[in-house]
Amino acid sequence: MYSPRVPPASSISARAQRLADLIRALPEPRVNIVAHSMGGLDARYAISQLGLGGRVASLITIGTPHLGTPWQTPATPCSGGSRALLRRIIDLTAFGDLATLGMARFNAAVRDDPGVSYASVVGKSGRLRTNPLLWPSHLYLAERSGPNDGVVPANSQAWGEVLREVEADHWAQESAGGRAASTRLPCTRNLLRELRGRGF
Repeated sequence: MYSPRVPPASSISARAQRLADLIRALPEPRVNIVAHSMGGLDARYAISQLGLGGRVASLITIGTPHLGTPWQTPATPCSGGSRALLRRIIDLTAFGDLATLGMARFNAAVRDDPGVSYASVVGKSGRLRTNPLLWPSHLYLAERSGPNDGVVPANSQAWGEVLREVEADHWAQESAGGRAASTRLPCTRNLLRELRGRGF
C-alpha cells in the first residue's frame, strides 16, 4: 500500500499531475486508489484528463466534494470574519476549485473512464460528534446544505456506487468506523480488502 503526497493547497490540475507522476512510477501495472477529500477529485482528473485510466482499476473516494461545497458561491458569500475563521480551520487556497459552480464545470469536463470502477464512502456527523474545531463550518454548511461532515455536504459526496455511509466528521472519516482520527489506515485497509474480494 502506497500513500502518495500531493501539494496540499494547489489546484486540482497541479495536484493531479503530481499524483499521475507518482502512480506511473509504481511497479504495479494497475492500482486501486482510495482517496480522501480533494484527493478524489485529483484522481478523477488524472484518470480522465492525464491518461491514467489504463493504470487504475478502481477509485474509491471518501468525503470528496464531487458536487462542490458552498463556501464561496455568489449566493452564499462568506463575510470577512467568516473567511478569516475558515482559514484557521481549513486551507481555503485550494477551495477556489471546489465552489458549487466550479464543480459543475469540472464534472462536465472530467468524465468517468469506462474501464475504471468508481465508488464512494459518504460521511456526515452530528455537531456533538464533530471535532469542535469544525463546529463553525459544520453549522455554516448545515444551514445551507443540510447534513455534512464539517467540511463537505453529505449530498455532494456520492460518486459511483456508494459502498457505505459513516458517522464521522471530515477529519475522522478515514479511520475505522469514524473513530480514532489519528488512526487512518484501518478503514482504507478494509476498503482494499473489499476490492480484492471483488476481483480488483
